[in-house]
Amino acid sequence: MELVVIRHGETQANAEGRYQGALDIGLNESGQRHIARLADEVAATQAPFDRLLASPLLRSRESAAILSRQLGLPVELVPAFRERDVGLFEGLTQVEARTRYPELWARNITRRWAEAPPGGETIDEVIARVSQGLTELASTMQGVRILLVAHGVVAKVIRAVTIAGFDDFFEWQLPNGGMLSVMLSLADGGPLRFSRPLDGCD
Repeated sequence: MELVVIRHGETQANAEGRYQGALDIGLNESGQRHIARLADEVAATQAPFDRLLASPLLRSRESAAILSRQLGLPVELVPAFRERDVGLFEGLTQVEARTRYPELWARNITRRWAEAPPGGETIDEVIARVSQGLTELASTMQGVRILLVAHGVVAKVIRAVTIAGFDDFFEWQLPNGGMLSVMLSLADGGPLRFSRPLDGCD
């Protein structure tokens, strides 16, 4: 099964460099235009897709709706692929987060595997959630080609557990409207090839 991941189009929070996490923010005009152009490109250059999946957050749903009109596929929402919730940091820029929560910032809290800003998800929790979603796709949709509209951290996890490992997990970034393609198979017991490092942080 081929899974092509598209990161949602730009939001105003993206443009301002803010943590979005679980905030339900829609696309800005630039993001709408970008995804519309991308939808034309996907329809013209990609092999046909069998399914169109999306995170339930608004920015992904809006991006998927634009792709749906061009590709003629219904949008199926999959909660496993929602963005990481970063708790107290949501809606803040990095400067604001560092100013308001200096102790958390000094601990590099968003880059610790087993810890998170209060009220948020750890990276380990996101890895487990996304990995379970991938395993379910691989077990139920073999032989199909899937387009998934999701988020930056979700794309990081998918890439890390399937094709790249975790060495550059914190450096690699899928841009808004960027695409990532991976193959999922149940061969050798499952679709996931890599586990995250066992140490406490990056």
